[in-house]
Amino acid sequence: MTYEELLTQQALADDRFVVMTAENRALVRNIYAHLGNRFIDTGITEQTMIGAAAGLALRGRIPVVHALASFLTMRAFEFVRTDAGIPNLPIKLSSFIPGFLSDGNGPTHQAIEDISLMRGIPNMTVFAPADEDDLLKMLPQIWNYPSPSYVRINTRKTEFEHAPFEFGKAEVIAEGSDVTILTYGLLFEQVLEAVKILEAEGLSVGFVNMRSLKPVDEQAILNAAKSNLVVSVEDHFLTGGLYSIIAEVLLKHQASAKVLPLALNEKWFKPSLLPKVLEHEGFTGKQIAEKILGYNTKAVQATIAAQEFSE
Repeated sequence: MTYEELLTQQALADDRFVVMTAENRALVRNIYAHLGNRFIDTGITEQTMIGAAAGLALRGRIPVVHALASFLTMRAFEFVRTDAGIPNLPIKLSSFIPGFLSDGNGPTHQAIEDISLMRGIPNMTVFAPADEDDLLKMLPQIWNYPSPSYVRINTRKTEFEHAPFEFGKAEVIAEGSDVTILTYGLLFEQVLEAVKILEAEGLSVGFVNMRSLKPVDEQAILNAAKSNLVVSVEDHFLTGGLYSIIAEVLLKHQASAKVLPLALNEKWFKPSLLPKVLEHEGFTGKQIAEKILGYNTKAVQATIAAQEFSE
């Protein structure tokens, strides 16, 4: 099943659902034939689309809206905040090509602050599936949840079979004592490769697919903090994303951990084909593993130096 097929199935089973797009039909190209006037294309007018969606939601509808992630979260931000978040309306935001998935596009089309923006909106829930299988397992609950939601749409296929989705819960794939890696979305694929490399080096490696970034699984983060090192991996700015979420949770519970954040530090990524983007920005599985191994080596050396100094 595809995203389009699942959404069509949902809308045909429940006539409250309305599919909307701001002239971005890549995900919903064939739905009009099934839904007729419950399919609305507003043109390149993201703000208008959100305003119209709010009106429909007030009349008992559940609008599922589609646009490029950068414009859905930034151009229409005030409308999302005021028309969807504050009144707590069930508007479902499907963001296309978020993060590194916008590989060939420049800064204007790169949504790498979207998690930060969306999780700051009252009542908004925020999700980032790892791949198509994860996406399809998550969406039915998200679409039927009464509050607004923001979903980083990811239709990439992988061979990994995900566990059933629990609202607000992370998917704990493995537990480890040496290092635990937390990630979400596209970079799940690369972390999966990094885990194999680290395990081959003899490390005990935990691996968590965060999935839900608001509400967030605080216990999964606290459990990860029991490892010698926690690593956050995300195609997002360092500020406001998973690294910030981890810090907030640890501070809330008066806990501490050694945390290595792998994110974009106040710079946009260089546009190219996705494999080149990952390599240039240092987010391939091999590069992630090397950074973790390098950090661990430095930590061990620092510990030895401290012990020698005290003696």
